[in-house]
Amino acid sequence: MQVLVRDNNVDQAMRVLKKRMAREGIFREMKMRKFYEKPSEKRVREKAEAVRRTRKIARKKAQRDGLLPKPKPRVRDEKFGRPPRQTLEPSPAKQE
Repeated sequence: MQVLVRDNNVDQAMRVLKKRMAREGIFREMKMRKFYEKPSEKRVREKAEAVRRTRKIARKKAQRDGLLPKPKPRVRDEKFGRPPRQTLEPSPAKQE
């Protein structure tokens, strides 16, 4: 896989490379190959993934057909475009 470095901007080239690698599934592949997976474990994992995919497709179809309510839109932090942070309330001080 090749990425062009323009104007000596290595950071931008690294971002492009990471994005391409993620799209190709290289990171997922590296994670899976980190340890040996027995053939029986592989079959179980692949079967579970297939069941998950099937349920997801059925859920999406039911939502399109109106049998299930559509998921609520997630509230986004306006400044960063990500979910808002969960702030923890300070616990009351213990009195001894």
